[in-house]
Amino acid sequence: MAAAEETPLSGVAWAAAPEAAPAGWTVITATVEGAAANLGKGFGHKGGGYLCVSTGGAQAAPGAVVTDVQVLSDRSPQPAGYTRVPEFPEPRTGASRKKRVYVKLAPLAAAETAVFAIKLSAKSKALPQHTKIGEMGSFAIWCKKGPVPKSSPQPVPKPRTIGAGLKQLSLQPPDSDQKSPLARCSTNRASQHESLYDTSNIYGLSAMDGVPFALHPRFESKLASGSNAILADLNVKSLADIEKEYNYAFVVERTAAARLPPSVC
Repeated sequence: MAAAEETPLSGVAWAAAPEAAPAGWTVITATVEGAAANLGKGFGHKGGGYLCVSTGGAQAAPGAVVTDVQVLSDRSPQPAGYTRVPEFPEPRTGASRKKRVYVKLAPLAAAETAVFAIKLSAKSKALPQHTKIGEMGSFAIWCKKGPVPKSSPQPVPKPRTIGAGLKQLSLQPPDSDQKSPLARCSTNRASQHESLYDTSNIYGLSAMDGVPFALHPRFESKLASGSNAILADLNVKSLADIEKEYNYAFVVERTAAARLPPSVC
């Protein structure tokens, strides 16, 4: 059987011949022993019949899987919650079947167990890890059930908050909202530079998360005085000072590009 056993079945059907099964259905053409799995003329067609299965929802509702299969005689009533399997091609009106196959379908999200495979064998053979659901002709019909794999939900990152103590250590002046055009330009360039080396990921974590932090001993004595005392020894430069110190006019590059004698602007 070519059906993948790791995927739950979404449908079971009859086929008068292997070529009669529509696209999306896999015909069981051989038993586990390798013999032809033609169920014989008792199926109702001159050429016999074959069982076929689907894992792509060709005959089932979207997202539905087969949770159980039963093989019953034509005198047995249809079980509650079960549906009779379809036939390819459509059977003639009034055609009788000595054995009928019923399946029970359930939404994939609500199913705990499902049927993953159907196999045929000789009546005297036993298949490990399979359940015998009935006999038809000279064959025994088996199904393999298992738990339905559930997809785990994506982890939701926790929002990161800044404590009041960290907010007090901010180097921004209180009137930082009133920025000059030069300050805004420098801030934009700094943001672009930082984004290139940002180590955070989709979960809101960076490479420094979880790294132990300890305050330098020379600042411990000033910790009781508040955050302003800690920052008193720091040499803080304004944005204007930084722009003036690292200003570069690119005179050499512009001169080389223009192939002109160097001049002082």
